[in-house]
Amino acid sequence: MRPALAAALAAVAVATASAPADEKLFGIACRSVHLGYPAPEATAVTLTATVEQSAEGTYFMACGWSKGYFGIQELGNGKKVALFSVWDPAGGDDPRKVPEEKRVKLLHRGEGVRVGRFGNEGTGGQSFLDLDWKAGQPYRFLVSAKADGPDRTAYSGYLRTPDAKEWRHLVTFSTHTKGELLRGCYSFVEDFRRNKVSTTKARRAVFSDGWVRPKGGAWEPLLKARFTADANPDTHIDAGPVGAGFFLATGGATENKTTKLREVMTRAGGATAPPDLPAGVE
Repeated sequence: MRPALAAALAAVAVATASAPADEKLFGIACRSVHLGYPAPEATAVTLTATVEQSAEGTYFMACGWSKGYFGIQELGNGKKVALFSVWDPAGGDDPRKVPEEKRVKLLHRGEGVRVGRFGNEGTGGQSFLDLDWKAGQPYRFLVSAKADGPDRTAYSGYLRTPDAKEWRHLVTFSTHTKGELLRGCYSFVEDFRRNKVSTTKARRAVFSDGWVRPKGGAWEPLLKARFTADANPDTHIDAGPVGAGFFLATGGATENKTTKLREVMTRAGGATAPPDLPAGVE
């Protein structure tokens, strides 16, 4: 994964290399853990995230792809938000140095959504929605993709909270893609606080009811996922199939009892199509 995961990997590797012996074992952060879903290029992907255990400085990312990611965070001060980001095509980490014509463009911003630019992990467009999400509750995410001219793709992020009667269209960003839609679908759990104490706190979430709609095809369930992690050597990680999804866990007293790293897991099937979709998404 280009910017976000690459930056996290680099940060952990540098910190681990320079840490004392005891910190090399436990690290300064919980190990980042991921689910990679084998899937064709798609025009839409949807997943449900249910956080079971959280801590300050955690990103529960539900719908990631090669150009961006979408999920919920608990910030270092305990505040909670939804975050949707899309990368610029250019390299570098300074958003001010990206030419205007190469930048992510904002096409839609929903009520209450804050939009800006980000750097230091690649550059791009970023959006936040204050969202007091609750552990144990399912939050549904959907990303759609469609052409925006000959060389750009418009990526839209939709959110459905447990008490909402309909989906909420948070934002649409357009970026240069040479026609690419949604590729490399994945989810992850990341500890971005990285203050040593954060390694003592467990994080766990279930990512379920995953579906993709292949380009020119009908919806297909995401029945398989590959369990991976970053270069942090900490062994307090785990993953496994559970019901209609997969769990990811890291940090604290977590033990790797269920699935070995790099193994492919299979979940239960059942439904024949997503139960409902945002307006305008078929």
